[in-house]
Amino acid sequence: VQLQASGGGLVQPGGSLRLSCGASVRTFSRLAMGWFRQGPGKEREFVAAIDWTGGRTSYADSVKGRFTISRDNAKNTVYLQMNSLKPEDTALYYCAADRFGSGSSSPDGYDFWGQGTLVTVSS
Repeated sequence: VQLQASGGGLVQPGGSLRLSCGASVRTFSRLAMGWFRQGPGKEREFVAAIDWTGGRTSYADSVKGRFTISRDNAKNTVYLQMNSLKPEDTALYYCAADRFGSGSSSPDGYDFWGQGTLVTVSS
């Protein structure tokens, strides 16, 4: 499984971005997907996850109410809509795929990782 994340960039505080992650696999609809991020000098942390049906989502407390994870199984793509961005959201954002679960908040629960896309929130 290859994952390709895109959509990062420079945005002002309060702005929005939408990240996309495309998967090169026929069984995408069976995968749970997650987004993680790693800020400067920080460990990788959970952002959001979605189960294979798209019916169950989970979020880190720090992004709840501002970020929305969704998926389009017909396009083999998972999205992360990020609104009301803050400077502390600055990080390299990674998407990940989980073959067997429903979307864990732990990086150990994922089998495949994309290369990351950089989000910088600054005025």
